[in-house]
Amino acid sequence: MNERGDLRWGTIPRVVDDAARRFGDAEAIADGDVRLSFNDVYQGMRAAAAAYIATGIDRGDAVAIWAPNCWQWIVAATGAQAAGAHIVPLNTRFKGREAAYILQKSGVRALVTLNGFLDADYVAMLADFDLPKLDTIVVFEGDVGDGAIGWDDFLARGTAVSADAVSERIGEGKATDLSDVMFTSGTTGNPKGVMLEHGQALRAYYDWSSILTIREGDRYLIVNPFHHSFGYKAGWMVCLMHGATIVPVRMFDARSAVEMVQKERITVLPGPPTLFQSILSLTDLAEYDVSSLRVALTGAAAVPVELVRRMFDELPFEVILTGYGLTEATATGTVTRPGDDAETIATTAGRPFPDLEVRVVDADGTPLVGEPGEVVIRGYSVMRGYLDDPEATAAAIDGDGWLHTGDVGVVDEQGNVRITDRIKDMFIAGGFNAYPAEIENTLCFHPAIAQAAVIGVPDERLGEVAMAFVILRPGAELTEDELIAWSRKEMANFKVPRYVRVVDALPLNATGKVLKYELRELAAKDRAGA
Repeated sequence: MNERGDLRWGTIPRVVDDAARRFGDAEAIADGDVRLSFNDVYQGMRAAAAAYIATGIDRGDAVAIWAPNCWQWIVAATGAQAAGAHIVPLNTRFKGREAAYILQKSGVRALVTLNGFLDADYVAMLADFDLPKLDTIVVFEGDVGDGAIGWDDFLARGTAVSADAVSERIGEGKATDLSDVMFTSGTTGNPKGVMLEHGQALRAYYDWSSILTIREGDRYLIVNPFHHSFGYKAGWMVCLMHGATIVPVRMFDARSAVEMVQKERITVLPGPPTLFQSILSLTDLAEYDVSSLRVALTGAAAVPVELVRRMFDELPFEVILTGYGLTEATATGTVTRPGDDAETIATTAGRPFPDLEVRVVDADGTPLVGEPGEVVIRGYSVMRGYLDDPEATAAAIDGDGWLHTGDVGVVDEQGNVRITDRIKDMFIAGGFNAYPAEIENTLCFHPAIAQAAVIGVPDERLGEVAMAFVILRPGAELTEDELIAWSRKEMANFKVPRYVRVVDALPLNATGKVLKYELRELAAKDRAGA
């Protein structure tokens, strides 16, 4: 067996092909009443690929998927990749403006979606936006709506495409082809498309899953959304590599999660710290049979040492790991290892992935040990670049190939990296990365707002939430409740400011940049007074 995923498979569709040969009729996906074998997933991928080809999708085209975790997501994604396209995942919390920007920016030719999730009509959300390259909208669940096609009718198109034509497309795929463009936000206020390749994902997550001890017969409850690398590459892709069963979850709830663990005999359960805190807080947890649990991975926020101890003591986990990564590095970077103690697991993000270099450096690029500096990453997992944005790419990846993460960390003598702060203003709301610049950009579409500044503030349930400081246009009036209600219509829920303060001016430095630290001090005083 080749020990490098990129060399063994080359592309994600060939993982599906190989899984069908190796695992055959074993259960690949358990999605409610829908049970698919590895053979079923393979046949579904090929049928979807034929439909994409019949629709006119060619190698190098972009196909977007806007849906929660479900079996159709996997078939739609692998089918698109088998046809030679790359996928553009969309966050299910996005509103029309957010989704339309990404669809336009990435030149998406086809969108696969559903209607009715969280009472959203995704097709209708796009009606007011000009998307000249979007030829086809496929709805696999819910009302199809005007201008779209149902999933079965879409698949029927593929009957005109020969099996040989599908096999030829799959055979043409290379490890260096784009597998996806994952959009991430930043300081510019608009999301940037991170271009990532098949080989990067296969190599990184073959190593990752080996460290995590994923194996044939595991049953993986995928709570993390498929539109994120964690649910997609570290989730269902890894399961297909190793013959593990994919158990997708559309919406997380602690009680339903433990019910699923008991019913489906779940062995692998990754998620943010709040997931495990919620499970451990169930007063009747002892009434559930969770003895099948074997592996956990957490991170993405501060992890209390006591939480890790409780996970070992009160749940049957044999392996608990934490890690650190970012989209621009295929969501990889560092990970702890089996056998690490609770303090190492909780207070660090572990050591670099095999064959990746991770350093903490000062402003001159000099490596530091025991002192804070910027975390930089170099190696095979670093993105090809930002889509159609060479300036941003050059700013992120220096001439020596180091990806500058914008995160502040400290590396200890054992090589463990501890993330201590963020150079950028990003905060994490309920496990989702929230970027103030993007929220500010959307707030300024409100006709009453002249200027906005956003920070993250502590929240007991979500970890952090947005607080907005806004300057109104002359003569305009706007209440906190009105702006929050407007925001819920215009942006994903995790971005919506929970607190709003109308101000006459924002604190600025000599160059006109908003002093966010002063806003954080004001927010702390407001909350202390409350």
